[in-house]
Amino acid sequence: MSAPHVSSTVAVRPRSAILSGLALVWEKLSHEPVGLIGFVFLGLLILVAALAPAIAPFDPAAQNLQAAFLPPSWAHLAGTDEFGRDILSRLIYGARITISTILSVTLIVGPIGLIIGVVSGFVGGRTDAILMRFTDIVLSFPSLILALAFAAALGAGLGTAIVAISLTSWPAIARLARAEALIVRNTDYVAAARLYGASPLRLLFLYIAPMCIPSVVVRLTLNMAGIILTAASLGFLGLGAQPPAPEWGAMISSGRKFMLDHWWVAVMPGIAILLTSLAFNLVGDTLRDLLDPRHARA
Repeated sequence: MSAPHVSSTVAVRPRSAILSGLALVWEKLSHEPVGLIGFVFLGLLILVAALAPAIAPFDPAAQNLQAAFLPPSWAHLAGTDEFGRDILSRLIYGARITISTILSVTLIVGPIGLIIGVVSGFVGGRTDAILMRFTDIVLSFPSLILALAFAAALGAGLGTAIVAISLTSWPAIARLARAEALIVRNTDYVAAARLYGASPLRLLFLYIAPMCIPSVVVRLTLNMAGIILTAASLGFLGLGAQPPAPEWGAMISSGRKFMLDHWWVAVMPGIAILLTSLAFNLVGDTLRDLLDPRHARA
């Protein structure tokens, strides 16, 4: 008779742990109203990008020259461009490109920077010197200029833009991971694991790397605003997503020719870039306060 009671208790514990964890996160976020606004905005942006076909009022690629350069109105909330395409619909579909670019760059840069930094900080010696000198060489170039060079060499396109941004974004993550690894490798629990006979690989990937992940996540979140701006710059120069893809930087590039007479063509995608970059900065700053108590506000 006691077995069902035990099993139900065991089943309830994970659920209560999850609920208590969510309650703790919500309690912390309630003390960060500005960060909460950033989280809400990014959640809405992801939702809009996922439901773009159902939300967009028009086909983003459909042209109607008779409706060209219509100002913002109830029929077209953000106006139309030189081809009569609804700008709001293009912004909604462009959110998909922006989110996919950010996620792709993050999934490339995060592991690469973490592995290089952790290995450099843990091994030390000549390995540390070689890896960090190579990192310093990449850091010595302006990231945008280096991304432009890679994109121009690899050819225009969204895929090459992602690769170009990734090749210039990992050094900052590597430097941060190395600094964290230098601290963690001298902690007592790592020394205890070494005394118990843990191998170097086990120490590296089970004891040191997990402790560096929170700082790396915060840095990646703060870097997402820069990724958005770099991707928009590549699109503005014609090295990112190619027309007729509704990429925000390319939309600004095509609309800058009509700024004086039809301001909304370039201003609307500029506002989208501004708000998204601001939201990522707010989220990154909030995550830094939540995950790293050393930076917590008084």
